[in-house]
Amino acid sequence: MSRNRLWMMIAATLLLVWAAHATVLAQIPLGITSARGLTATPVYEGWYENPDGTFTLSFGYFNRNREEVLDIPIGQDNFIEPAEFNGVQPTQLNPRRHWGVFGVKVPADFRGTVVWTINIRGETNSIPGALKTDWKIGALDGEATTHNKPPTLAFSEAGPEGAGPGGLMSPAREGRVGEGVAITVWAKDDGLRSGSVSRAGRSDVPVTLTWFKHSGPGAVTFTEESGEVPAFGGPMSTEAMFSEPGEYVLRVRANDASGVSGAGHSQCCWTNGFVKVTVTR
Repeated sequence: MSRNRLWMMIAATLLLVWAAHATVLAQIPLGITSARGLTATPVYEGWYENPDGTFTLSFGYFNRNREEVLDIPIGQDNFIEPAEFNGVQPTQLNPRRHWGVFGVKVPADFRGTVVWTINIRGETNSIPGALKTDWKIGALDGEATTHNKPPTLAFSEAGPEGAGPGGLMSPAREGRVGEGVAITVWAKDDGLRSGSVSRAGRSDVPVTLTWFKHSGPGAVTFTEESGEVPAFGGPMSTEAMFSEPGEYVLRVRANDASGVSGAGHSQCCWTNGFVKVTVTR
């Protein structure tokens, strides 16, 4: 074998190894992840205008752990500034990336910055949110190509409806440790898909509802953690069980046919609902 041919074979082998390595790196989202022991970063998703002229700033987060759930109580390690907006953020951060988990509603004349800070394992990460033009999102107006709008949620059949990441808040509930708190939510959707024009059109895919502990001191379990209702509307019921007394906020997320991962960039296609529960012994 000639020396030139040998060098060509070595170069080709090195190129294949590099390409395989680059492919693996390209599949690692937002840097290195691990099963446990890593940190979390708050994320600003953008803002949208509400029908009453106010604005909602949408926030999510990235928990770098693949398996570990992080619990960071509201306080010096988990806070929003200005202080008047503090307390709406989650204290339980589930593994990996979560889009549009909550919204901060600001008045029509707001011109400042809202900053969410998380401090964990010696690492502090802060993200500012402001009403800059290039951060405007179509959370209520619909996805740009197909005009797909988010589902609507209500906590009674004829009650007020909410839509978008900021969602709506249920009337407050009360419960006791170890006893189920019954909650029913109604959802419906326009039935439109999000994505390319080739996928546009109506869909009979149901609305998917998923429950989360948003904040609170103890563990929360649900008899029905997720479920589906027809796109044209329907109810889903669950019971929440609490391990400790205290003040809790539960979150229900309604996804249309697009799903969060398919529409995370525009925040167009899901809605959050929140339930405050005071739990005693």
